[in-house]
Amino acid sequence: MTLTEMAAPPAVRPYQHYVYAYPHKTAYRPLSREHASLRELWADEPKDALSLYFHIPFCEVRCGFCNLFTRIGAPDGLTAAYLDALERQAAAVREALGDGARFANAAFGGGTPTFLEAAELERLCDLAERGLGADLTAIPLSVEASPATATAERLAVLAERGTTRLSLGVQSFVDAEARTAVRPQRRADVEAALARIRDAGIPVLNIDLIYGIAGQTEESWRHSLDAALAWQPEELYLYPLYVRPLTGLGRHHGPALGDAEWDQQRLRLYRHGRDHLLARGYQQVSMRMFRRTNAPSTGGQDYACQTDGMVGLGCGARSYTSTLHYSFDYAVDMHRIRGIIDDYTGRATDDFRHADFGWQMGAEEARRRHLLQSLLQAEGMPVADYRTRFGTAPGDDFAVELARFRDRDWLDDSAGPDLLRLSSEGLAHSDALGPELFSAAVRKRMATYEAK
Repeated sequence: MTLTEMAAPPAVRPYQHYVYAYPHKTAYRPLSREHASLRELWADEPKDALSLYFHIPFCEVRCGFCNLFTRIGAPDGLTAAYLDALERQAAAVREALGDGARFANAAFGGGTPTFLEAAELERLCDLAERGLGADLTAIPLSVEASPATATAERLAVLAERGTTRLSLGVQSFVDAEARTAVRPQRRADVEAALARIRDAGIPVLNIDLIYGIAGQTEESWRHSLDAALAWQPEELYLYPLYVRPLTGLGRHHGPALGDAEWDQQRLRLYRHGRDHLLARGYQQVSMRMFRRTNAPSTGGQDYACQTDGMVGLGCGARSYTSTLHYSFDYAVDMHRIRGIIDDYTGRATDDFRHADFGWQMGAEEARRRHLLQSLLQAEGMPVADYRTRFGTAPGDDFAVELARFRDRDWLDDSAGPDLLRLSSEGLAHSDALGPELFSAAVRKRMATYEAK
């Protein structure tokens, strides 16, 4: 071994953690009730442009890669009981927010919100509008769906109630790949669902696809990409496959993190998919998100992940104030999830007047969150925005981290000193870059979380 080889830094694993929120729920811990009153938490918060999120923790099946907070199916009466609990929670939340609260955008996620029947979706929309005062026809409303649950009746309700974006989880148009990912579906059924969505007239269609499935090749990946492009979706999300503990794939195949050959397969497929979409009129918004350049604007204000003011309802939802991120208990194991849902549906209104689990968001963590989630967007982060919010420069607060990213060619220095922006290679390594900005305190909490 030469001296050069001995001094070479270890290769960075490109797929470590999908950072869709910071910190992750595994960093949350129980909160004392006397210090977690919702009324007090929201008392001094700006409430003129809030984001609203409803979590529906039900799916007809659970995909092999899924570690989201959701259960398979619902016994008779459970969805109605869940909506009853949502109504009680909405009453407590509206009381805490006060009369001046206004919502700038809304989303229904899960799980699969379209697991609910059409009449139940009507009730969910009523809860948002009458229960919380959100005018769904005047703000962007995004809803997640699966092919099997995207029925004409349910889509008609969503379209009528103001849905501007519908995201369909397809993952692969190749039936064998879908089965390998433990997502039982047929392409014919997926195509029929896409036709129903287009017939419903919802302005923005998003299609989710996954790369890194066992046996997937550039050719089969391109086949799925082209099948999706045939529907001219306004958005496409390209997700790398992860195998997590307690998921279907994790139980049967074991964790695959750190597998160098698999990492290289996913990187190849990511670059192939990225270049394919860029050549066909899509712009890259983040590592995962691509938007058609001539896609219509849905109006209103989109949610910015680095800002505060998120109001989440449902036992899988999280909420953000400037000083606290909070939610209910979190689990991946199906038995634990069922228990948490049962606890949620049994709560009285008073039990929703406080936060259960959370993370105190101090000034240093707020800086990390803003930098992390701004930098992971392809447009980058204006340094002036950071300085206006925090009174300091990111180069002063994160000199070591930014120098490391620059040494790896993850930053685009051609953007100039006024914009921090990732290079193409930096975007490709978003799932490695993000975790490197986690604080020591967050890392410790996540490492000591008892998986359940």
